[in-house]
Amino acid sequence: MKTLLNKIRRCEVCKDHLPLGPRPVVQLNPYSKIIIISQAPGRRVHETGIPWNDASGRKLREWLNVDEATFYDPLFFSIMPMGFCYPGKGISGDLSPRPECGPLWHPQIFKNFKSAPLILLIGQYAQQHYLKKDCKSNLTETVRSYKEYLPKYFPLPHPSPRNQNWVKINPWFMEKAIPELRKRINFEVGTT
Repeated sequence: MKTLLNKIRRCEVCKDHLPLGPRPVVQLNPYSKIIIISQAPGRRVHETGIPWNDASGRKLREWLNVDEATFYDPLFFSIMPMGFCYPGKGISGDLSPRPECGPLWHPQIFKNFKSAPLILLIGQYAQQHYLKKDCKSNLTETVRSYKEYLPKYFPLPHPSPRNQNWVKINPWFMEKAIPELRKRINFEVGTT
């Protein structure tokens, strides 16, 4: 995995399409108990090189009920977005993740895992890529159906501050999905 991680960090496959240039942001360990697959790093994460180092990351850690030390321990969490580099700014938020990363790197990464970790699919890009025809008609219905994807996958909305209205109009998410998520995370990492 170390050799593969070094290759990923030097990747320049889509450099001509990245406004700030390549800076793949990943966290990998073949013994991770949980894999977080999301969209792509935001600008702040690109600048720091630390995954989920923003308001979305704080909300995600709150949902998971883990502290930063646990979250950034690769024995517990591997982090591999669909696009490893910041894709740039769009009209209403960041652009979609570059399409090259997931197909190029994810299969190679998965070959290196020593067990079958819980995979958190955060947002529609990760859900559509991994659940394919098993995705529901929209993100809300896919997340609402989280039990259907267990024990392998746990689909989640993106924890962006922009999505807090989604959380408010879907109270079942905090009432049912988050307690189940925390129970599974606690089992894997031993949090309380």
